[in-house]
Amino acid sequence: MTAESPENVLFVVMDTVRKDHLTPYGYERQTTPGLERFAEEATVFEQAVAPAPWTLPVHASLFTGMYPSRHGADQENPYLDGATTLAETLSAAGYDTACYSSNAWITPYTHLTDGFAEQDNFFEVMPGDFLSGPLAKAWKTMNDSETLRALADKLVSLGNTAHEYLAGGEGADSKTPAVVDQTIDFVDDSDQFFAFVNLMDAHLPYHPPEEYKEEFAPGVDSTDVCQNSKEYNAGAYEIDDQEWEDIRGLYDAEIAHIDDQLTRLFDYLKETGQWDDTMVVVCADHGELHGEHGLYGHEFCLYDPLVNVPLMVKHPKLGAGRREDQVELVDLYHTVLDALGVEGGEPASPGDDVVALDRTRSLLSVDYREFAGVDDADPGQHHDGEYAFVEYSRPVVELKQLEEKASSAGIDLSEDSRFYSRMRSARRVDAKYTRIDRIPDEAHRLDSDPDETENLADSDDEAIAETEAALSAFEDAIGGAWTDALDTDVSDDSVDQMDDEAQERLRDLGYLE
Repeated sequence: MTAESPENVLFVVMDTVRKDHLTPYGYERQTTPGLERFAEEATVFEQAVAPAPWTLPVHASLFTGMYPSRHGADQENPYLDGATTLAETLSAAGYDTACYSSNAWITPYTHLTDGFAEQDNFFEVMPGDFLSGPLAKAWKTMNDSETLRALADKLVSLGNTAHEYLAGGEGADSKTPAVVDQTIDFVDDSDQFFAFVNLMDAHLPYHPPEEYKEEFAPGVDSTDVCQNSKEYNAGAYEIDDQEWEDIRGLYDAEIAHIDDQLTRLFDYLKETGQWDDTMVVVCADHGELHGEHGLYGHEFCLYDPLVNVPLMVKHPKLGAGRREDQVELVDLYHTVLDALGVEGGEPASPGDDVVALDRTRSLLSVDYREFAGVDDADPGQHHDGEYAFVEYSRPVVELKQLEEKASSAGIDLSEDSRFYSRMRSARRVDAKYTRIDRIPDEAHRLDSDPDETENLADSDDEAIAETEAALSAFEDAIGGAWTDALDTDVSDDSVDQMDDEAQERLRDLGYLE
């Protein structure tokens, strides 16, 4: 073992964390002093782009090296199916593998944990058996059936409602110490390891531990502020400047809790002599909006606060410093394989889709993002390496909750709105173009308009035109653009297609009478 060739990987996702709320990215509040110290020995990427604006498709991309349109895991198909994961490949190569989180999407039900020899989910409102066993079978059946899709949406809505009201001071974020404890135990028992951790503190609702709340949101009662983004987005609730300040304070407190626990984990690796022999990746899967563009949360758009995410990587081949070139989170799949010397490409099950190591997508390679001449290019490699691509399919779960909030307030939502839209973006450092299937496209010059306030989609700006052309090439490579708006109606029929065991389990949980 040498520090020049680390034999372990610790991969940390800070769920829903905006990069502009982190101290290493210039935030004026000291939310993350631990990450600031980490940044002194890591590469800090200023222009990292997520492949989607929410958890499931992003993690599926991290674990497969595929864009969402290829791996297919989204809200209308809420599970990864028929793809060999990074953990399956590394487990087959002899690595100890573990996944710990408090995120309800990262479970055996969604298949995101396939291949991890050790895995645990600490999401207390929807426990493990909620998303496995008979109910998982029922939910999958419903999502595969147009006639049962509405009930599937209701189950998710009810689960989210339960989380909204029950995940308070003892909620999902309070599970972070247990996640870190279990990661430490795993590392302690491992020889060569790949440990993946997702920390949910900064995801709504924000109910930080008291010591962090008093530092970043003194006097704020987290039960008195709006914790339901759909209520605001539907127009059923208004948030004034003071409430936004309180919300951001609670959000910062949650991030500070993450930082404290990560520091504890990092200190353990240092104290036990494993730090130098471990590549450490810290990123967010997506960000969050707090009123920008009239939106709250991480739905219904592809603006930069959601998709331009923090990314810091500690590896001797990268060294310390900051990088301004654009990278994609999809590249981290290849970076991990490259770091551990695993070529991959062997399906875990017959017929699986699997991606082999491509060093033009590894951050550690001298050929990084030199896509010209790549054999069997993926859709993002049909243009040069300065572009990143983001995909957002129809937001079924968020849409159902949004409709419920709007209906209860007597508000009619226009079907020709961003709420019902699918979106794809091409992004480079200076420009972004977003194709939207129900409302006009959006395009922005990120160099002169970083807040994305002026839509240049109909302009003759050269950078915008080049970025739109890159998006068109990406769309052609994946089968065409989303130009046909999907039907907004979903039926609400019986559950007769479900077996007796699944129906009984739903009755036990209170979803059926």
